[in-house]
Amino acid sequence: MTVDWKKQAQDYKADYLKDLKELISINSVRDDEHKTDEYPLGEGPTKAMLKFLSFGERDGFTTKNIDNIVGYIEYGSGDQTMAMQAHADVMPAGDGWETDPFEMVEKDGNVFGRGTSDDKGPALAAYYGLKMLKDNGVTPNMKIRLIIGTDEESDWTGMKHYFEVEPEPTFGFSPDAEFPLINGEKGNVTYVTTFGHSNGSNYTLRKFDSGLRPNMVPGNADALVEASDNEKFVDAFTAFLDHNPVAGDVKATGNGIALHITGKAAHAMEPKNGVNAGTYMAKFLNEFPFEGAAKDFIAYLAEDLHDDSRATKIGADHVDDVMGDVTMNVGIMKFDTHNGGSVNTNFRYPKGTDDKEILGHLQKAAGKHDGEVKQINNMGPHYVDPSDPIVSTLMHVYQEQTGDTKSKPEVVGGGTYARLMNRGVAFGALFPNAKDTMHQANEFQPIEDLIKAMAIYGQSIYELTAK
Repeated sequence: MTVDWKKQAQDYKADYLKDLKELISINSVRDDEHKTDEYPLGEGPTKAMLKFLSFGERDGFTTKNIDNIVGYIEYGSGDQTMAMQAHADVMPAGDGWETDPFEMVEKDGNVFGRGTSDDKGPALAAYYGLKMLKDNGVTPNMKIRLIIGTDEESDWTGMKHYFEVEPEPTFGFSPDAEFPLINGEKGNVTYVTTFGHSNGSNYTLRKFDSGLRPNMVPGNADALVEASDNEKFVDAFTAFLDHNPVAGDVKATGNGIALHITGKAAHAMEPKNGVNAGTYMAKFLNEFPFEGAAKDFIAYLAEDLHDDSRATKIGADHVDDVMGDVTMNVGIMKFDTHNGGSVNTNFRYPKGTDDKEILGHLQKAAGKHDGEVKQINNMGPHYVDPSDPIVSTLMHVYQEQTGDTKSKPEVVGGGTYARLMNRGVAFGALFPNAKDTMHQANEFQPIEDLIKAMAIYGQSIYELTAK
């Protein structure tokens, strides 16, 4: 069978953008504060997943909603299953947007909005790739499932539940990363370090707040401080802003001096792409003689964690020839006079080290400041050999569609649902040299890149399941 995949993708363009606009309009940030029996992860993630399923029902596919936290769209039959694992949830919008993050805006050939790049835009492109097969009357030789999770940006509750109640797919890919293909993902582990709440008298840290998620470099930080010399403190902060790659402001309040720092948010898989506002705030505060647990909290951030994405200061650095190096992101930092302090660190690690070894280094560093470290979660490294047919087939399609024969499969620090499958890889939809705005303000994706991805997905599904 011959299909002009690129032409058909262009024919779907208007319908695709209409559907994507509906998806972007749903604020699908996980919302545990308002969870209910009907919406276990909050209303938004479930509604976005159901919107995906409604497209499948509209177009004549079989669909299934599993307990309002994961669902799938199915085509074909057989003993084997090829899966495309995507997610309908998004990161919190954060500050700095020039448009409404939950209203898709087309501008200069791009679509802006939370989820256009991660992962509603690529997931919908994969759906339309599946639709190509059905619309062309192609009968696959196995089941194909587009599985939609609802909390990939947190702890994967939905997709993990899918694997508890459904058989593991035979193989598949996740349209939630970049092209040409990701066949290896580093281990992913998160820790929280806690501190007491004691303070000093000349300098008192009333509040410190930075970060939204472990897998996001914090773009903003706020602190409330009582200082013995307000003028000296404010002058020092102004000078600090002048000599560091952050912006900010300071003002006096009835409860003390309020400080704000603006850095740059980024995905935690490469913290170097961001500017961590929280650790910069700690770096400034560490210039002053705070006492007690407040001092410990500040010093831990400023002396052991600040500006050290490879974790060399704490001795957790490690490099693997295939999978690369350890990376560390300081994702959430909080302190107040009642609850004390907490620091959330997220590590991406290759083969040759593990979560227990990293924990030991972190405990040693935190112990100098009377901090206690607890591991929250962990997923080990994932790797699919380049000789596996899932890798070779997808690479062939990518090269045929794009003419790019130089790009090679790669290992990344990001984590996708693909690692839940023994033969799972991540495949698109960010093209080489395209700007990565995942987890950032003003998230966008070029429209033609999404349509190009749709054509690649259509041919890939065909090559894997029907040729």
